[in-house]
Amino acid sequence: MSEEQKIRIGITQGDINGIGYEVILKTFAEPEILELCTPIIYGSPKLAAYHRKALELPTQYNAIENADDAENEKLNIINCNDDEVHIDLGHATKEGGKAAYEALEKAISDYKEGKIDVIVTAPINKNNIQGEGFNFPGHTEYLQERMGGEERSLMILCSGDLRFALATSHIPLRDVAAAITPELLEEKLTLFNKSLKEDFNIDAPKIAVLALNPHAGDNGIIGTEEQEIIKPTIEKMSKEGILCYGPFPADGFMGSANYTRFDGILAMYHDQGLAPLKALGMEDGVNFTAGLSVVRTSPAHGVAYDIAGKGCADENSFRQAIYAAIDIYRNRKNNEYAHRNPLRKLYFEKRDDSNRLNLQQPDNE
Repeated sequence: MSEEQKIRIGITQGDINGIGYEVILKTFAEPEILELCTPIIYGSPKLAAYHRKALELPTQYNAIENADDAENEKLNIINCNDDEVHIDLGHATKEGGKAAYEALEKAISDYKEGKIDVIVTAPINKNNIQGEGFNFPGHTEYLQERMGGEERSLMILCSGDLRFALATSHIPLRDVAAAITPELLEEKLTLFNKSLKEDFNIDAPKIAVLALNPHAGDNGIIGTEEQEIIKPTIEKMSKEGILCYGPFPADGFMGSANYTRFDGILAMYHDQGLAPLKALGMEDGVNFTAGLSVVRTSPAHGVAYDIAGKGCADENSFRQAIYAAIDIYRNRKNNEYAHRNPLRKLYFEKRDDSNRLNLQQPDNE
C-alpha cells in the first residue's frame, strides 16, 4: 500500500485516568502496525508523555496541530486539552471526563471535514463524561446523534467469527421487555444483515435470534414475547429475504456451541450478548457501531481504573479494534466500487491466510 492510500485513523484518548493511553501506546510500540495506517491520537502530548514515562514505554509520537499534518510511519497526536489537566490515575474525575469529551468532539469534527477516515475510541467513563455537550448513555448513542440523528445505529461485539448484535443496548434491564417491539427487531435485523454483508463481506449471512425469556418463554408459561413479538418478526423478515432463525433459548444456544453455525447473533439485551462474548473472546473483543456512515470501533473493555498505571493492561483488544476499523473501511470501499463498476462480476474478493485482500478472477467466467 502506498503512503497516499493509508487509512487515517482518528484515535480518541478516552478517560485519561484509565488504561486508554497504556493500550494505545503499547499497540503502536510495534512499528509494523504503522505500515497499515496513519494513526492520529486526539488527546494531549503532555498527557501522553506522562503515561509513557510512568509506564516506561518506548513508544515515540509526533505532535501536530492539524490532522492534515499527520505523517505516515509515525504515531501522531493532536492537542485537544488544556495543558493544566490533572491526572489522577485510577480515579474518576470531572477533569478526566471533560478531557475525554473534548478529544471525542475534535475527532468527530475532523471526520466530518474529511481529515480522517475512521474513528477508534479508547474507553470512557459514562458517568464523568456527562455534561452540556454529552448527555448520552455511551459512545453509540452520542455518535448517532452527532452524525445527524437520522442514521440508525447497531452495537455489534465481535471476536473472530463470533458477532453479537444488541437489540437494546444501554438501558436498564427492567425496561428491556417493553422496548422489544416488532419495529425495533425489524430495524435491528435489517441493520445487522446489511452490516454483515457490507462491513464483514459475508454474502448470505445467517443470523440467530436469541429469546428474551428463559426457555424461550416455554410456550407462554414464562413469558409471551417470543410467541407474540419475536417469532412473528423472524418469520416476517425471513419472507423478506433475511436468513434469520430462532428464537433460541440463550443458555442452551451457547452451551451447545450452536453459535458456531451462524454468522451473527442478535441478543435482546446488553449482558445477554456481552457476557458470552467476553467469556469466549475478551482478549480479542471489539465493539463496532454499525449503521453509521462513520466506521467506529473500540476495545471490548472499560477504563479499568483498578489496574491503571500498573503497566499490566492487555492491549490486544485495542489492537484488534484498529485492525477491525481498517478491514471494515476497506470492505465498504470495495463494496462501493463494486456497485459503481459494471464489470464487478468479473472479480471476487478472497482473503488469504495472511488476511490480505486479493482480487482474483473467477474460474468459470
